Amino acid sequence: MESERSTLYWVVFYSVIVVTVIFFFFPVVYLFMTSLKSRLDIYVMPPKFFFVPTVQAWIDAFTKKPLFHYFFNSIIVSFGSTVVSLVFGTLAAYALARFKIKGSKDISFFILSMRMFPPIAAAIPIFLWMSKFNLLDTRFGLICAYTVFNLAFVVWMMREFIMAIPEELEEAAMVDGLTRMQAFRKILLPLLKPSLVAVAIFCIIFSWSEFLFAFLLTQTEAKTMPVVICEFITWREVTWEQVSAAGSALIFPVLAFSFFVQKYLVRGLSFGAVKE
Repeated sequence: MESERSTLYWVVFYSVIVVTVIFFFFPVVYLFMTSLKSRLDIYVMPPKFFFVPTVQAWIDAFTKKPLFHYFFNSIIVSFGSTVVSLVFGTLAAYALARFKIKGSKDISFFILSMRMFPPIAAAIPIFLWMSKFNLLDTRFGLICAYTVFNLAFVVWMMREFIMAIPEELEEAAMVDGLTRMQAFRKILLPLLKPSLVAVAIFCIIFSWSEFLFAFLLTQTEAKTMPVVICEFITWREVTWEQVSAAGSALIFPVLAFSFFVQKYLVRGLSFGAVKE
């Protein structure tokens, strides 16, 4: 009887996993399949899952628009805002976690509330600020805009990770002659490596797929991939095969990056969950 319950449990467990994987990955697979279909195969009802693949949509998408330039823009903006957010956010989180600052809890909650702030509410002030300083349609302007939202997330997450590390480790290093910044760099940062990677993944994903500010703050030169994909939808036609090709080109780099750093993601998010 006990073995039957155990077998039923594992059958249900793996069934739920399979259904969940199919639910989340089917749209991605279907998007890629659509990019390999001809226009006639796309509009066939019911949808065809067996067809003669063609890469013409990929060729048309990358020749119709300079996608490599926009793809490079996405890389620069995403990694630029992530690096700036990690540097300043980690230092701010360290100050909130280690120093006795008056009202530090209120400051932490204020920073967290910035993450809850709907981006559309800040769209007009950010646009006016960018226009005043001639930062419209520039990569640097997008990096600044994304850093505003990524910074709050980094400070909020890294503060908890830093507080999970015993302060005695840094005190022992300073007793041995290191300054506080040397102890931070040589002792604390190596321990925070998995957490930094985990937070960086979330920042990159946000910046990589963000549409609103990329649409409002760019015109031609600094446009990123999410904005360009929408330009394949015009008043005359919707080239779904090219939209799917460009969408696949946008999704796969993030999937590949997340796959290669997944061990750091798991370790980073579970860091400090169990204390001895």
